[in-house]
Amino acid sequence: MSVAFTKEESAETASETLLPDRPISPHPNLVTEGGLRALESQLQAARDAYEVVQPIDDVNERRRQSATPLRDVRYFAERVRTAQVVPPPSSNDTVAFGSTVTFCRDDGRMQKFRIVGEDEADPKTGSISYVSPVARSLMGKAVGDVVGSGSQEIQITTIE
Repeated sequence: MSVAFTKEESAETASETLLPDRPISPHPNLVTEGGLRALESQLQAARDAYEVVQPIDDVNERRRQSATPLRDVRYFAERVRTAQVVPPPSSNDTVAFGSTVTFCRDDGRMQKFRIVGEDEADPKTGSISYVSPVARSLMGKAVGDVVGSGSQEIQITTIE
């Protein structure tokens, strides 16, 4: 739409208020119970951030300030709507969604990750997405199994 037909001051202002949606993964939105609570919390935070800027008198400034929270509200609302809560694994015999797996790499490094949903994954804090290559290679395997991960092999040492 031409800027001439909007109340925006410029094309730059218009583009600042029309942020593209955050990409939604094509994979099923599997989450842990904690992951669903985190999504709901992030949705509420985005709604709160949107409400904070609504009293701004200048319409262009209000639109600029609300663009990111509004985009986040759309994203988190969709992620909460499509969330499929997966109960914790009933056994530690094999790796499953929600398992915490410790494994040894070829170079001797020991690593420990919990397999969780995409939105709750954070490798720095010890969680990886169930669709990550490492998690996919570990799923269904047992302690002692050796699996390929990229150019390396890893051996599962514990499953919690």
